[in-house]
Amino acid sequence: MGKRCQSPSSINTFKQCPRKYFYQYILKLPTSGSIHTVRGHIVHSVLEDFFDLPLDGMSKVNFKNLFHQHAERLLVHHWRGADKEIKDLKLATEELMNYFDETTMMLSNWVNKISEKIIKHPSAELSTSFKSLVPIREKHYMNHKFMVQGYMDAIEIIDGKVRVMDYKTSSRAHMSDEYRLQLAIYALLYHSEHGKAPDEVGIYFLKDAQNFEQVIPVNDEMIEKAKSEVEVIHLNTGSIQINDYPKREGPLCKWRTGQCDFYEVCFGQKSLEEFAPNVKLADGMMPANGTKVPNGSTH
Repeated sequence: MGKRCQSPSSINTFKQCPRKYFYQYILKLPTSGSIHTVRGHIVHSVLEDFFDLPLDGMSKVNFKNLFHQHAERLLVHHWRGADKEIKDLKLATEELMNYFDETTMMLSNWVNKISEKIIKHPSAELSTSFKSLVPIREKHYMNHKFMVQGYMDAIEIIDGKVRVMDYKTSSRAHMSDEYRLQLAIYALLYHSEHGKAPDEVGIYFLKDAQNFEQVIPVNDEMIEKAKSEVEVIHLNTGSIQINDYPKREGPLCKWRTGQCDFYEVCFGQKSLEEFAPNVKLADGMMPANGTKVPNGSTH
């Protein structure tokens, strides 16, 4: 069969656990929602829309309050837009309010940082300073040669330098190996599309005001590393047989407050038919226990 188009998420999933990759990207079993995923989508929508704020003719006097109010209005708008997804999570009201307050804090951190950059900009006009910081937003790149794709949250072009940035709502402001690989793939995609690598790649850690903005210079070694990782994933994911995707047991299978989406089927607590009753069964795909496995959802 042909190569599957990979992404930073699929590659990191395989590196974490090949069996999880099999369930999620080959069988396409359903995944459960989480407040972290829903909240992440809301935050990305707020930051994407934030730069549409009209500022012509305004000065830099008291603009910071305007920015905070704008971000809060967008948060309320997108939070309400995700009402059904949030209700489906069945969280207690107090817990949900804590998440909302925490999200407000993250956006406040972001507004404070962008306000600092506007204050430092030499123009006295707010709109001029603001427009100089407006990034290319939510840009999708697809490379057919390497069969890899990705969505870049923000591509900043300031003083002729290009920087690809990603927004993270995770608790730890740590440039992990997973994040480094994601950024390296973004550098590869940008280079493949434009014939020139971005100058830097980085992450805005929205929860951490002290370690908010972390960037890495892009070099040839980073791009070659991304090519190598993409090649390895293709070499290891051509099969549709479950036995070719070993289970990697560890702390990420089950933890104090939750478990892997596929824990029940992976550890035999449910059959595939019980776990995903609405999937269409595929011919020729046989898991370790000899039961047919589904190829994808009928939805």
